[in-house]
Amino acid sequence: MFHVLIPAPVLPVVREGLAKACRVSTLDEIEASDARSDVRGIAGGGHLVVDGAFMARFPKLEIVANFGVGYNNVDTEWARQHGIIVTNTPDVLNEEVADTALGLIIATARQLPAAERHLRAGRWNEGAFPLTATLRGRTVGILGLGRIGKAIATRAEAFGMAVVYHGRRPQPGVPYGYFPTVKALAAASDILVVIAPGGPETRHLVDADVLQALGPQGILINVARGTLVDEAALIDALAKGHILSAGLDVFEHEPAVPQALLDMDHVVLLPHVGSASTHTRNAMGQLVVDNILSWAAGRGPLTPVAETPWTQGGANA
Repeated sequence: MFHVLIPAPVLPVVREGLAKACRVSTLDEIEASDARSDVRGIAGGGHLVVDGAFMARFPKLEIVANFGVGYNNVDTEWARQHGIIVTNTPDVLNEEVADTALGLIIATARQLPAAERHLRAGRWNEGAFPLTATLRGRTVGILGLGRIGKAIATRAEAFGMAVVYHGRRPQPGVPYGYFPTVKALAAASDILVVIAPGGPETRHLVDADVLQALGPQGILINVARGTLVDEAALIDALAKGHILSAGLDVFEHEPAVPQALLDMDHVVLLPHVGSASTHTRNAMGQLVVDNILSWAAGRGPLTPVAETPWTQGGANA
């Protein structure tokens, strides 16, 4: 029977779905029985680091099914070199994350959480909440026009906002203006939405220069990975009024959030809940299961990542 390791807590849909057709073990169970040599699949995600040293502990490992569209927690280069397929969970969370991004845009521009705190504290009796910024006439710059980025763009357009973007290269057939650098995109945007992949290549892609270009009426939204934004530079820009506000669902060293951000009343902070609805998380979990079961049945993976592509001939290219 195909043996799958679940090294960290998962949703019931993952454990129950795998248990119907596979032998499933936790990391403690593996260590206790010394059954590492039988493990052929790993179902994981979140903050679980699946590096080369971890994968090397399982000599028969064939597939790592990551829970999440981002997979910078997995050493895909090591996996590729050792013939291991890595999968993720794209598409099923696009709409949920895009909804969260738009929610942050509205909440940040209109300062809705601060307005609610004003009411709850009984300060409405003392006077009206101050006037806020608006979405009217705003341009949304999308850093990373992938599946989720396009879903965010559709929502922004529905709210009457113009859309521009930056990526590695212009995309054919896309009706939005393209900017060749992140700084140029920020300068052309009123709201900069970060939705690019994480990892060493994109670390601190949004730095002090980009924030300066965004300007004193600019808003930064990050629903990607905290590492894309230089958090110290962001705090400095917010404190000095170099940008207007920020809406953050992710942080550089989460779950740790800098006290400086917590103390700012004009920012909106969420605990990495971009895709965190029951509906979407179950869909993500089911895709983890489906990838492993498809692989175990000899049909190949459903959603292999680009670094470990799968060909119909059965080879990890």
